[in-house]
Amino acid sequence: MPDGSLSLPARLYLLAWDTGRLKITGTARLHLLVRAGALTELAQRGLLVDDDGIAVPVGLDESTGDPVLDGLLELVRESRPRRWKTWVTLHARTTLDAVREQLAAEGFLRAERRRVLGVLPSVDYALERVAAVDALREGARRVLEGPLPAAVVPERDAAVVALAAAAELRTLVPAKDRRRHKARIDELTDRSGAAAPALRRVVREVNAAVIVAATAAATAAG
Repeated sequence: MPDGSLSLPARLYLLAWDTGRLKITGTARLHLLVRAGALTELAQRGLLVDDDGIAVPVGLDESTGDPVLDGLLELVRESRPRRWKTWVTLHARTTLDAVREQLAAEGFLRAERRRVLGVLPSVDYALERVAAVDALREGARRVLEGPLPAAVVPERDAAVVALAAAAELRTLVPAKDRRRHKARIDELTDRSGAAAPALRRVVREVNAAVIVAATAAATAAG
């Protein structure tokens, strides 16, 4: 998949952009998707491990070098023990804000500062690197539709598609296609945690939490 240097949460955020309309989609659940991506990547890297359903940091000084992932890792370290599904939602917008700031600094987004009611400062983001996002989406669609067997898809690429499907990200997996790809999505979900049975359980739990939280967010927004 193109832009392999991008973290999982960054890829998921970019995939939410409709490059035809230059608008972000799924805003009611985007923070949940991005947070789930960060949790999954930390688990894949072995920096968060499972202890009977609890997300537990490994070591006190371990880091990834990615400010978004390290910010979440530090938050988990400083907080009381919580279950994976709790971390999908708890303070999730802080991870979304960090991803947007990171992508703006790297030139994928353009930050447009304004004031609400002429007083309160606010920041809007516009997509700058449209071609890069189109290439990222095309790569994700190849993962979703084949031809590679799920067993040889890189774990992070598999997680991108599995989480996007769990959050019903229509720019990648429209509702009309979800049932048709169900078997493949299940395979990719398992592939996301292929390194160990415990990791597969974590990925499944995070995906299930995204589905529940995203459905609740969409209902509240509607």
